[in-house]
Amino acid sequence: MTAAVPLPAAPTRLRAMRIGRHVGAIAQLAAVGVVGSVLFSILATFLSLGVGLLPVVGIGILFLLAFLCLLWATAWLEYERVDGLYGYGLPALPTRRSGRPGLGGWMRTLWQQFIDGPMWRGIASAAIATMLGLAVLPLVGTLASSVVLLFAPLLEHNLASWRMTVFRIPVAIEWAVPAGILGIVLSLALLAGIALLHAVLTRAILVPSREAQLTEQARTAGTQRESAVRAGEVERTRIERDLHDGVQPRLVSVGMTLGLAQQKIDTDPAAAKELIDEAHTSTKAAITELRQLARGIHASVLDDRGLDAALSALAARSHVPVSLDVRLDDRCSRTAEAAVYFAIAESLTNAAKHSRAAAARVIVRSRDDGTIWARVEDNGIGGARVLPGGGLDGIVNRITAAGGTSRLDSPAGGPTALEVSVPCAS
Repeated sequence: MTAAVPLPAAPTRLRAMRIGRHVGAIAQLAAVGVVGSVLFSILATFLSLGVGLLPVVGIGILFLLAFLCLLWATAWLEYERVDGLYGYGLPALPTRRSGRPGLGGWMRTLWQQFIDGPMWRGIASAAIATMLGLAVLPLVGTLASSVVLLFAPLLEHNLASWRMTVFRIPVAIEWAVPAGILGIVLSLALLAGIALLHAVLTRAILVPSREAQLTEQARTAGTQRESAVRAGEVERTRIERDLHDGVQPRLVSVGMTLGLAQQKIDTDPAAAKELIDEAHTSTKAAITELRQLARGIHASVLDDRGLDAALSALAARSHVPVSLDVRLDDRCSRTAEAAVYFAIAESLTNAAKHSRAAAARVIVRSRDDGTIWARVEDNGIGGARVLPGGGLDGIVNRITAAGGTSRLDSPAGGPTALEVSVPCAS
């Protein structure tokens, strides 16, 4: 006789999770109904004051800036709230940057943020959640009063002076129990409907469609491919420049010196020996330059011992004293580690060549979102800019090709700081 196999409890667990999610949505909507009303009132106030006071020596600009910041914060809160509630895996709401310096770049950044589609989708979702929350609040009150009506016959002497209602309809004491049951059923049904409607609307508004996701993936892949090609061109140009300006003249000099030594070896052996010694010294210098050039293309220690050891070796060779702080949980992909290493190496090279820095600091961290974050800061004169074909251009393209982001902050007078973030699995 075979024993009965118990059925898995997964469907029950999933059902309980859905019910808990709907209850959480109702609770959140009740809170959003109150908080959202206040937030949108403040937004309307800032907008009206900003537009009204704009002609008055530009005071309205401050209110418009506050309006834009609060607008973005409201959208960010809505994204975080919905993603925490439903687990859609929504991307973090980005802050837009024009990438241009000066007042014009700053104004362009503000405009790009104002017309940002994801931000306005977050605002639309928050507005809908506020309206649904305002509908939830009276339904919760009706549900509570319906529960009280169930016990009205037991508390008749205490409820004599009360005006018992359900959905704002007066209820006689003899109809209290049926009215309470009806009120509970209708309130729960309406609350469940609002929770379902909220889930459908937020998914439709905040979750990108399949076509939009494919378009974004294609755009990102195209950008990464272009950046990889551009990074390869910049690297090839750098290698050609280093070979042409450094190793090639030195090797030509070695050849000429050996030629002179060959001519003098019979007539003046002492002078020939000095020339051979000079050629030997130049050859060792050329080998050192070739080794450094090869290390700039790819550091073998990076594959053997990881990013921490590679950066330690890089800091030891740096002409600028480097304070190194690396805290990595585990190894990442070769592409990610190479991109971060290249960015730090090029930044330290720029600090030594151009910024007149006396010290530099390198910080590298593993983040919870599965990325490597690095910051390189020097105390130089600042004023660094991303120019086509330059070292910083190579950093930006290589980081973008690895699926990461970079940010340069280098005001005139210093300091210069470069931050990069690369997905660990890139």
